[in-house]
Formats: sequence, C-alpha cells, structure tokens
Amino acid sequence: MSRILVTGVRGKTGVALADLLAVRAGVEVLGGSSDPGTVAVAGVRPVDLSWDRPAGWAAATEGVEAVYLVRPDRADAPELIGAFLDATPAGPHVVLLSERDADQVGTGGWAMRAERAVRDSGQSWTILRPSWFMQVFTDPRFYRDQLTGTGELPFADGGARVAWIDARDIAAVAERALLDEGHAGRVLELSGPESLSLPRTAELLSRAVGRPVVHRQVTVEEAAAGTEGFERELTALTVERVRAGVFAGVTGTVEELTGRPARTLGTFLADSRAAFQRPV
Repeated sequence: MSRILVTGVRGKTGVALADLLAVRAGVEVLGGSSDPGTVAVAGVRPVDLSWDRPAGWAAATEGVEAVYLVRPDRADAPELIGAFLDATPAGPHVVLLSERDADQVGTGGWAMRAERAVRDSGQSWTILRPSWFMQVFTDPRFYRDQLTGTGELPFADGGARVAWIDARDIAAVAERALLDEGHAGRVLELSGPESLSLPRTAELLSRAVGRPVVHRQVTVEEAAAGTEGFERELTALTVERVRAGVFAGVTGTVEELTGRPARTLGTFLADSRAAFQRPV
C-alpha cells in the first residue's frame, strides 16, 4: 500500500488530485487540512495539517511515501516549507505546486526561495509550474460574479496572452509525478493547449455565461485594490509577470505525462456552464 499525503486537499488541484488517487488500487490517500472535519472527498482519510501548527506536521507525514505540497501564498512560505520538510521523515517524494517560470522573478525571489527549500530538503522532488487556472472564471472569489453580473472581465494583461490551464490537468500531471518513476529532479512547466488574448478569452466566456462579456483593461493599482501587505505585493508582481508574457507560452507537458492533450478553455467552460447560472 502506497500512502500519499495531499496538502491543501480542499483546494482546486487538491480535490482533483485526491479524486484521481482515491480510485487507484493500492494507494492510501491522506487529505491534509487545517480543518479536517470539512474534508469530504470519497476514499480520502482526513489528517490535521496546518501551516500555523508545526507540532502536528510529523504526525501528518508519518509513513507517507509521497507528498503533494501546495505552496502557501504567504510571505514566510519558503521558511515554512523548509521547516515542514525538516519535520518530514526521510524518503517521501515531494511534488511542489509552484508557478510558471518562477525563476524569472530573480534568484532571490519568493517563488524561487520556496522551490529552493524543496530542492535543498534532501528528499527527491518534482516541481510543477503551471500557468493561470481556468477555475478563476468559475470561482466567486475571483471573476465569476463579475462575469455573470456586469459582464466584464477586468484583467491587467497589457495586451499579453495567457495559456490558461485546467486545474484538473495539473492534478493529472501531479498524479503521474507522484506515482511513476522517472520524474525526480524535473521542473515541469505546465500550460493549456492554446495561448489566448483577453478579448478572445472574453468571447469564449460570453458563450458560457450566455451574455456578452467584455474584457476591460485595468491598471496594476486597480488589480491590487482591496489588498494590502504581502498580498498586495504578490498581486502587483503577478500582474507585471502577466504583462511580460510569462504566462503566454504553450508547453506539451500535460500530454507528455498523461498521454492526452490538455483541455482547451472552450472545453472547460462547456463543462462548467452550471457555475454561471444565476438564481431566478
């Protein structure tokens, strides 16, 4: 029996990955969460795992053979990841969810320091660097309510394109990196199969929402409005990277590891029409 710990099991990639692993014969899935009572993924055993409660880390990782590690979006993430892996028994393969072209923010940058904590841990590792998730369009914390309400897609792209990726495809790659040999020491840049302008993205959203959606260019300041501290810094940095074309490149990594092409945005939106239905 192979025991795999999925951190952030209630997140976008965590749920999708847990679903894939739970149906695999000979795999025991531990779902790490700061509130394990809310973990409701069939076939997953919830475990208490909080970045704010280091005393529980060793128990959560006991006996695991692999760990899917979702980087926390907080300023102390590199230090937390290093401490977490120090508390993890030697042996598990670690698959880190990072971000696209993380090294482009400089060797002293936050994302690279988080990756370095994994590389220097002494564990075998694989790093996933995905583009922007398609799920931001169906999540009310991001764009869904604006799409269904005002019909606007406010996005600070500066004319650059984005190779949107379905979180389910990230999870499928993670599954292969966790279970198959040959991926240790690899940095996998992930994207969807097409690089889309934001006006073209809005056209595809219009079909799914059932009403016209228009892309509205916003400034960095507008994009970061309502945030402060590290969250504001991270938002501004992300916008700058979008405008620099960091998320525009298309890779074939999803097909390489899974044997099938990555899902298009059109396919994702067709699968997600129910998310855009407004109450009557």
